[in-house]
Amino acid sequence: MTFRLLLLTFLICLGSTTSIEAQCTQKLADLPPAPELLGFRLGMTKAEIKVRIPQTRFGHTDDFGVSKTTINPYFDESIDKSKLESVRSISLDLLDDRLTSLWIGYDETYKVHLAEEFIKQVSDSLKLTGTWSAARGRSQQLRCADFQVFVSTVARGPSLRIVDVGAEATIAERRQAKEERDAAATEEPPEIIGDKKAKVYYLPCKEASVLIPESNVIKFKSREEAEKAGYKLADVCH
Repeated sequence: MTFRLLLLTFLICLGSTTSIEAQCTQKLADLPPAPELLGFRLGMTKAEIKVRIPQTRFGHTDDFGVSKTTINPYFDESIDKSKLESVRSISLDLLDDRLTSLWIGYDETYKVHLAEEFIKQVSDSLKLTGTWSAARGRSQQLRCADFQVFVSTVARGPSLRIVDVGAEATIAERRQAKEERDAAATEEPPEIIGDKKAKVYYLPCKEASVLIPESNVIKFKSREEAEKAGYKLADVCH
């Protein structure tokens, strides 16, 4: 084996080891109650959210079990802002009445402004390990065992989003299932072709159009309709 091949093999092994060491293996159930989450945690119920902020109003629950709401301390004077210091807004996504996505946006009065500083602070508070990577919109993300964390800055204030990956997959599966049901519902069943002279019908097949003279063709919507009309199933195309 040449030196170049040995070096390449070493670098590949080193890269693989680094990648494994850089992974975040933490699970949602292990996350501590960090101050950056403001007392929220993924999995909490609507009732538990209202205990935290009684003014919370939940939106309509759609066909997939998803509901969303946004809390704006700046625009609701009834909210106790002492519990939400420097918070611009909070967005909550729920699946089957449980919190699955939490987005918290802080304003410019928050104690840190740079994304790098906020990432370090969040990682320390949530006991996160692993390498953060670039995401859409100049944000940074960290993929863990069953959740993802996103950090970005908006209007000189940091923001934090934490998402339940399993819940996102469930929503995607439900959407796909509905699309498949809708597609199946719009598909018209194939016509059953009958022979008026022979009093037989054929299940959909190419041979039927050849076997029956056009003048003898009769069409049915189903086998039941054909048999009710006195037609019997032909020996071919079934």
